[in-house]
Amino acid sequence: MTQDERLDKLICYLLREKAEYQTIPIPDSAADKRRLLRSLMNVRPPAPVSEDFLKVQDEYLQGVLAEKQVIRTADLTPVQPGLYLWQGDITTLAADAIVNAANSAMLGCFVPCHGCIDNAIHSAAGVQLRLECARIMAQQQAEEPTGRAKITRAYNLPCRYVLHTVGPIIDGRVTKQDRELLASCYRSCLELAATYGLKSIAFCCISTGEFHFPNELAAEIAIRTVKDYQQQNPNRMEVIFNVFKDCDYEIYKNLL
Repeated sequence: MTQDERLDKLICYLLREKAEYQTIPIPDSAADKRRLLRSLMNVRPPAPVSEDFLKVQDEYLQGVLAEKQVIRTADLTPVQPGLYLWQGDITTLAADAIVNAANSAMLGCFVPCHGCIDNAIHSAAGVQLRLECARIMAQQQAEEPTGRAKITRAYNLPCRYVLHTVGPIIDGRVTKQDRELLASCYRSCLELAATYGLKSIAFCCISTGEFHFPNELAAEIAIRTVKDYQQQNPNRMEVIFNVFKDCDYEIYKNLL
């Protein structure tokens, strides 16, 4: 089966799931088809799905990944011992774990093709990630508290695990509690990764996007928290600070 055939099959399956989708036309161009598939996956609730769909989806997503350059820790040059700075797509990082800036529902972003990291990670991992998150939240029976962390499999991502953490939402000035909660996000992820014996972890810029934490202050907290952890736990964890925007790259480069 070609990638185009997989794409068509996946779209047809998802369109058949809801009666209101029956009038949605399948686009002609491959780019529009890929956007439609991602949109359908983004809005899909954590409902059971057929093994055949998962098989085709996994083959398709692995094919998409093969078209990209997968980055491993060994490909990077440390800026300080045990610390790396890398600008790029976190869904191409083959670290032991990558960190997802989640929301308190912990089910991923439901906005079609939204530009947040939560959407990007769930889209690249596949629908299984939302299903696993839903199982975790069903057992928890409460929203995820800010500053904690959960771990899941990575599915079609090149990393081994995804660490999900909910950062503080800033509305007005940044309080002492906001600072402490953001530091807790980094510390919780590091501690959880350590319990799984992981040796490398890639952090996104937690809370700086949709949650409006000031970028430079967030970077200062991130670096300080990670360095403190590494000093207290030497040779336990290599950390990649992953940035996407040019402004964040300059901030981290200057601070490091």
